[in-house]
Amino acid sequence: DGLVLVDTGLFALAKMHHERLRTWDASRLNTAVYSHGHVDHIFGVPPFDEEATSNGWPMPRVIAHEAMPARFDRYVLTAGYNSIVNQRQFGFPQPVPWPTSFRDPNLLYRDVHRLDVGGETFELHHARGETDDHTWTWVPGRKVLCSGDMFIWATPNCGNPQKVQRYPADWARALREMIALEPEVLLPGHGFPVVGAARISQALGDTADLLEHLHDRTVEMMNAGETLDAILHEVGPPQDLIERAYLRPVYDDPEFIVRNIWRQYGGWYDGNPAHLKPARDADLAAEIASLSGGAARLAGRARELAASGKLRLAAHLAEMAGSAAPDDRGVHTARAEVFEKFAEAEPSVMAKGIYGWAVKESRSKT
Repeated sequence: DGLVLVDTGLFALAKMHHERLRTWDASRLNTAVYSHGHVDHIFGVPPFDEEATSNGWPMPRVIAHEAMPARFDRYVLTAGYNSIVNQRQFGFPQPVPWPTSFRDPNLLYRDVHRLDVGGETFELHHARGETDDHTWTWVPGRKVLCSGDMFIWATPNCGNPQKVQRYPADWARALREMIALEPEVLLPGHGFPVVGAARISQALGDTADLLEHLHDRTVEMMNAGETLDAILHEVGPPQDLIERAYLRPVYDDPEFIVRNIWRQYGGWYDGNPAHLKPARDADLAAEIASLSGGAARLAGRARELAASGKLRLAAHLAEMAGSAAPDDRGVHTARAEVFEKFAEAEPSVMAKGIYGWAVKESRSKT
């Protein structure tokens, strides 16, 4: 009956993936399952489509959750924004061309879908997690679990500061459902396979524990009337979990997950009334600079704070100085230095990308 692929990769890697697969199996592609609609998972089908056409084979079937077409529509609507934020997130030197056409699914499902190909059964399960259209796939005859990005060998991508809503509570529940199946092989969306039921249970269980801890503590403080500021500086990950090799914050950051939980349940108002209808950043910065003796003094103090390790406070003053004196070379030299130190100190790709972008902004003005 042919092959079943779970995820298909980036557009830039589609040809290579197709060629590599053909070195060990020449069967036609029967079905591709999109675990979710992120662009690193959905662009590998066209070479198989072309192959099917040239060989007179049936065209590959693509299956995805029913929310995926709406995602593709949103990608078209916000293509310019996505181009900019992905350049910033990953530190690319040039804007990232964002796709506006996609290999659409042929079959959409809602909750669970059973697929039988060549005597093998594949069970597709929907769960909100990194996205609202996520699918994890269970192959019961082989006790193989394809988790998609529900497990990525890092802190879950559940708080990305430049992207849409993530769903930590749903994510944790899905991980518990996966554990209950007692898989013996875990094929994650990124990173090496995990083999052995005990290892898989620990990896997925620890990930669920991390998400549940951040979720429950954040909601507890929200229900007690605490502000976002208080929650961000109070809620953090259990140290024993965040030190696991498969949960380190190398891509996303637990602090960003806390923000995401606030956004999911509490909207955008953070509890500070001055933020409800704020002044322009530049106007506030100019006023603070005037009170402080000028933007250069703010920039100098930012340098001092950064040198003493107080990077969060230094970043506030450096940003104010740059906003108050947007054409001052000295101020922007200081701003670049502060954010460069911050980028070096941060482990996550997302924080490094945003701080690195600020460095480039100021370097361009010096």
